[in-house]
Amino acid sequence: MSTPSPSRIRLAPLVLVLALAACGTQSGSELRTQAQQLRQKGDYAATLIVLKNAAQAEPGNAENRYLLALTYLDTGDARAAEKEARLALKAGHPRPQALTALGRALVLRGEFRKALDEVDGKEDAAIAALLPVRADARLALGEKEAARALFAQALQAAPGSSAALVGLGRAAWLDGDAAAAHGYADRVLKAEPGNLDGLMFKADLLRAEGRHAQALGVYDRVIGLAPQHRSAHVEKAYLAIGLQRYDMAQSELDTAFKIAPGSLLAVYTQALLDYTRGRYPAARDSLHKLLKAAPEHMPSVLLAGAVSLKLGSNYLAEHHFRHFLERHPDHVQARKMLATALLGTGHGQEALGILQPALKADGADVQLLAIAGDSNMQTRRFGSAADLFAQASALDPDSAELRTSLGLSRLNKGDTAQAVRELEAATALGPGSVQAAEALVRTRLQLGQADAAQAAAAALQRARPDSPVAFELLGQVAAVRKDGKAARAAFERALALDPTHYAAAAALAQLALDGKDREGARRALQAFLERNKGSVQAMSALATLAADEGRPLEATRWLEAAGAVDPAAIGPAVNLIAHYLRSDAPAKALNLARRLQVANPDNADLLDLLAKSQLANGMMKEALATYQNLAIALPRSAQVLMQVAALHLLLNNTVQAEEDLKGVLAMQPDFPSAQVELAELYVRKGSPDLALIIAGRMQRLHPQGAAGWQLEGDVLMAKRQPAAALAAYEQAFRLRPANELLIKTDNALRLAGRKPEAARRLDAWLAAHPQDARTLAYRAQTWLADGRFRQAADQLETVRTLAPQNPVVLNNLALAYQALDDARALPTAEAALQRAGERPDVMDTLAWILVSRGDTARAVPLLQKAQALAPKARDIRYHLAAALYRAGERAAAKKELEALVAGDMRFAQAEEARRLLDRVRAES
Repeated sequence: MSTPSPSRIRLAPLVLVLALAACGTQSGSELRTQAQQLRQKGDYAATLIVLKNAAQAEPGNAENRYLLALTYLDTGDARAAEKEARLALKAGHPRPQALTALGRALVLRGEFRKALDEVDGKEDAAIAALLPVRADARLALGEKEAARALFAQALQAAPGSSAALVGLGRAAWLDGDAAAAHGYADRVLKAEPGNLDGLMFKADLLRAEGRHAQALGVYDRVIGLAPQHRSAHVEKAYLAIGLQRYDMAQSELDTAFKIAPGSLLAVYTQALLDYTRGRYPAARDSLHKLLKAAPEHMPSVLLAGAVSLKLGSNYLAEHHFRHFLERHPDHVQARKMLATALLGTGHGQEALGILQPALKADGADVQLLAIAGDSNMQTRRFGSAADLFAQASALDPDSAELRTSLGLSRLNKGDTAQAVRELEAATALGPGSVQAAEALVRTRLQLGQADAAQAAAAALQRARPDSPVAFELLGQVAAVRKDGKAARAAFERALALDPTHYAAAAALAQLALDGKDREGARRALQAFLERNKGSVQAMSALATLAADEGRPLEATRWLEAAGAVDPAAIGPAVNLIAHYLRSDAPAKALNLARRLQVANPDNADLLDLLAKSQLANGMMKEALATYQNLAIALPRSAQVLMQVAALHLLLNNTVQAEEDLKGVLAMQPDFPSAQVELAELYVRKGSPDLALIIAGRMQRLHPQGAAGWQLEGDVLMAKRQPAAALAAYEQAFRLRPANELLIKTDNALRLAGRKPEAARRLDAWLAAHPQDARTLAYRAQTWLADGRFRQAADQLETVRTLAPQNPVVLNNLALAYQALDDARALPTAEAALQRAGERPDVMDTLAWILVSRGDTARAVPLLQKAQALAPKARDIRYHLAAALYRAGERAAAKKELEALVAGDMRFAQAEEARRLLDRVRAES
């Protein structure tokens, strides 16, 4: 690699300063001449500055724009090059040159089809300079014959064209004809030994053939001829990555970025270097920037999927791999990685579908067979999984990992004896294989074979005397044998060998908990934390211990400490947000969720918790938007779409809610809550028969389930058919005796005119369940309806001791007190509203009590708000009209009453409403 001399390093900034100083006094023509001289020297940074000044001096000059496009192409900044080429065309630059620059920019961005479409006229297509560009696009799209014909046409138009010869060489290489490819490269270099395109192609060929030293030599020759050759530095870095010479790769990339800060190829190679070195967040950030500029750059799309997979962002990885496979459906590695991403999200069946074409094409790919085996394991096709692992193991008989997977698949299949044989074979293949030994020991313990488990753990300990896992397994065996002393000694030995081995510390804590020694468990975890100050696992376990002991503040402190270890880490933050929500700290939950979600916009767990935090803070519309984003991130999640539907229902967006519910059922036809919500929606729309169809389908799908029968009863009650509903409720109650169904049955009996029978059933249930607060409250409600106010009040006072914060109980008790003219009515109603929030029925109760006391100033606004929240509640509308009348607002009262009597008058105080309207009209 050529290194600039110290004098050159000192002179470079001076040249730039002089260029900048000169810009202020030169004409546009002089500036373009200076820029071309700088470009020929490879000083692209100064070239761009001079050309931008020229463009500022002459905004409409097409040549300025064209030269800017060429310079951006030199630096690899395809997006800027495309912009300038289009401006050059618009300003009237000669079409062949400007179109060539535009085509090169689009090809560099991976927009191959667009590059072809931009030149769609016969006249443009025949431009000789454009032929290699069109051919490059065809070749990138896999259209080799069309590309070859265009390259040949370009060569005929311009004999000796290096672009055409290199293109033909690339086509030959793709056909597997390495000799022909080298022949084309040699033709270029024979005619012009210093041709940079020919040298770069020659180096690329040598690199592809594994002749790394020779390839490096040719790249260095290019850099010697053109020190500012961005691609030579990038390709050299690419080769260095393959050779695991990471410092060399980074040095070359640093040089490339100095030459061309906007080079997409340099950004891609930097991401590849970071990925190879395990620096996944840095690789992700580079690729995010690159794909914004060139979303169709397929190598970057594939690498972005691989990076997302490493970061655990399986849904994002799936998105990238699917995008890549749309262009390259035969790419087996992409299929394998997509299947792995799908397995990570629990979609084993879909993973199998993705793998099928590859399995048919090549049944001898061990990794492919293993991933297919894992897919079958996830979908509980253990027999098929065992067959696939057996095939893979036959192809790679020395793999302990494959034999372990085969053993586990046979174990799940129920073939215990063969499973143990396979696991023992795995440990024989790799006596020191921790995975195989661990699987065997745990299998033996599950089968109750403690002696055999002991032998397997001891074998691992002999093969790996310094392995903490071996002693941890010996401790697990001792714990199963109830030998606490031996178990403790083994776990402590594991920690002595590896003080960072958290599993052993957790096992010590569990051993203490098994002995009812919670303080001992805390000591074990704290001792581990003393040695491992940043152990998130230990802090999280201490938080769980504190929460279990009813110490929420201590649990919060531990979770906050875990989150502080790495504020950008998702796992601890997810736990902390969930804890804040459980601890009634919604504002803290929301702030943390927002902060983390900015850096991780596609993380499904964070989106879910952000939505929950928004709901906890009363931000329903924002929560809906977040769940909609989550539905985009998890497009096959019926549960997430159900959340979207539920929020649409709460916001009264019934049309969208219906679409969402149908979408849920399209994904999961037996989703019970979606079926019930859709049926209720149909009832509200006046289509109860559609709701009954859903109920019947639920009954057929789940003949032993009560939900379908309960839904049928609800629909029939909405149709005012209590006798028919009763039969459905009774069937549901037989399948699932529960207070909810008892209450529905009682209500149907009452409406069917069978009150004594309803009372007997209710009394029988309460005799068996005397502390059932819900049923006790319901019985009090029936007494209220029957005018038995004293009994209702006594009953509700009893229920209040069982559920002191229940707003419904307090609301009904206030009604009972009001009927008894008891002064406790008003404070009880106030307490109910304080606990209920914005419940219109509770607002109505308080307001009606206020009306009876002559306080219409407070009552009217409350009733107006209640009526806005429940516009179809006839009794609330009547109370509002009565309050307005008593407040002296006769016109407003008349308007409300006339609207009321024009509608459905089936409500308790209908006659009072008619009489009040008559009085208002008489007074008008």
